[in-house]
Amino acid sequence: MEQKIIFICGTSYAGEIRLAVFTFLNYLLPESVFPMRCAANVGPEGDAAIFMGRSGAGKTTLSVDPERRLLGDHFHGWTVRGLFNFERGAYAGLLGISEEDEPEISACSRKFGTILENVSIDMETRRVDLEDRSLTENTRAIYPLTHIPNAAEEGICDHPKHLFLLTCDGMGVMPAIARMTPEMAVYAFMSGYTSRFAETESGTAVSDIGFNTCFGASSLLLPAHVYGNRLLEKIRKHEVTCWLMNTGWIGEPAGRTERIKIPVSRALIRAAVSGKLDTVVYETDPIFGFDIPLTCPGVPYEILNPRNMAGDEGEYEVRANCLAREFMNDFKQFEDQMPESMRTMMAEVFSSDDSFDLLGDVGFSM
Repeated sequence: MEQKIIFICGTSYAGEIRLAVFTFLNYLLPESVFPMRCAANVGPEGDAAIFMGRSGAGKTTLSVDPERRLLGDHFHGWTVRGLFNFERGAYAGLLGISEEDEPEISACSRKFGTILENVSIDMETRRVDLEDRSLTENTRAIYPLTHIPNAAEEGICDHPKHLFLLTCDGMGVMPAIARMTPEMAVYAFMSGYTSRFAETESGTAVSDIGFNTCFGASSLLLPAHVYGNRLLEKIRKHEVTCWLMNTGWIGEPAGRTERIKIPVSRALIRAAVSGKLDTVVYETDPIFGFDIPLTCPGVPYEILNPRNMAGDEGEYEVRANCLAREFMNDFKQFEDQMPESMRTMMAEVFSSDDSFDLLGDVGFSM
């Protein structure tokens, strides 16, 4: 670190370059700057929103919104004055991108100056195939923020009004959106939950529970609880409204139902940042404790609560309790350094043995 030299070995993934720089910035930046792996955008009234989540959860996709200005898609700092972007470009995933659902990013993939990484090309027609995953599923477009029509080129804004924690839940347990307390948000941040996916020989995608501390353990140079407590302090001080968003599967696991549509997630975010979710009725989840809206303008009510979408509510409860238990087991590594209110979250769950016995009884395996 003192020599300011970075070695990147054994990979052809260009994203490691920006991750390495972000890691080094964690070392260089003063304590007054809280470094975040997140996307951010700004509304017409200057109201900022940040989107945290692991790769594939939808940070870049959901932060690019024609109704809001994009501050940045991946690395930001939170200072005593507000947010600022570390980068002048974006690094968007391309596999399966839809021109209808993601028009801005789709257009960027074809603009002069954009670099396409690991994307197949027909050498005769010179056309790229964004659906081809033969090289890797991690296909990317690297482009300057000026390619986005409504980017916030100044790269700075006020303190955020909203924090969205994104998870791509392959178990179908998490709701499409839920309101969280600051403590719940930091709990989710430190856990960094998003399902891992693998493909079987038959081509079916299967999911597994995965945690990645603070949505980026490889970039942390300080103990995780330091980042958690700093985030909690900023959320409380600036009265940030915190939301959990599931961009994966609702009610049923991956393979049994379709992934939630991007327009639905956008509608939920717009309802949250516009204040439309401030006046609706909520119900508290009996396991995780967050609040789930009963209604949301422009969104079918049945998709809001995963229990409404589950084919077997009893089996859903077992899955939910098993996931809660995994959260608790993961959080044990931090709990001694965190507030007491965070240590007792999700305490009313089945024992691990009971949960896995019940999973077998209903024919569900993990």
